[in-house]
Amino acid sequence: MTTESAPDAWRPVASAEVLRLRASLKARARAFFEATGALEVDTPILSSAAPTDPDLEPLRTTVASRPGTQCFLQTSPEFAMKRLLAAGVGDCWQFARVFRDAERGRWHNPEFELLEWYRVDCDHHELMDEVEALVAALLQSESRIAPAERRSYADAFREYAGVDPLEDDTEALQDAAARARLEPVAGLADDDRDGWLDRLLTGVVAPAFPTDRPTFLYDWPESQAALARIDERDPRVAHRFELYWGPLELANGFHELGMAMEQRARFVEDNARRRSRGQDELPLDERLLAALEAGFPDCAGVALGFDRVVMVAAGAGRIDDVLAFPFERS
Repeated sequence: MTTESAPDAWRPVASAEVLRLRASLKARARAFFEATGALEVDTPILSSAAPTDPDLEPLRTTVASRPGTQCFLQTSPEFAMKRLLAAGVGDCWQFARVFRDAERGRWHNPEFELLEWYRVDCDHHELMDEVEALVAALLQSESRIAPAERRSYADAFREYAGVDPLEDDTEALQDAAARARLEPVAGLADDDRDGWLDRLLTGVVAPAFPTDRPTFLYDWPESQAALARIDERDPRVAHRFELYWGPLELANGFHELGMAMEQRARFVEDNARRRSRGQDELPLDERLLAALEAGFPDCAGVALGFDRVVMVAAGAGRIDDVLAFPFERS
């Protein structure tokens, strides 16, 4: 990371060449969506509600015109875009500046850019097709892209970690982590099954993915559904996917949950998990819930980490190298 006290801290970190590449990739993305007829939208960065996901921590602020009211810088434009979908705008997309607290490192900056979009009458497998086409369109001038690999979450864990993520207990997951000689993670409880799955994913499974092509990991455990639908044929799994380039996560997508009652229950469960972890509860987004109640189309959506796509295109090893001014120089 770049220190803020360096004498030349006023200078950008990304080179002019990388900044031109970034601009070129944004132009390609805009042309891609214009060709499909999707509507480019803009939604608020500042909101009175925030996603309750315990693994996401929003940045908080106040607004003088609303004394006593805590506001949040959004971790994703998802909730506002879903309100637009409920209002009937149809396929839509946007570049969004988003913020997440407690995230800083080789691949993370507290402020970053997402390319997020939604397709009506589409499931997560159809959306994976489009994600692959977009990534190929973005990277076509930088390298020849081999077809993406597609692996179910369960198959990938069985092959690379030697466990069944849908059936094995936490002790089996810990044993697999020990066999792989993974370093302990501070605060990871022995009974946190999803936490151990994530440890194996980042430490064993994702590092095994090829580094010359994308890899889709789909049909995640129901306990990690987030905002995705549960599979009616196998309730152990959710209609969720992530896209990787080697171990680097590029995108997270869902066949979207559209039932207000179930979504409210998930928000409440999230806040219970936040309490158990010692995190603050977050206010539910009642406007999103009202939109779902009013009627939500069958659709799939995905958030693509645009800075990370630029990293792949530029051959960069850290996110700072593709940002004009990372946090320490902001």
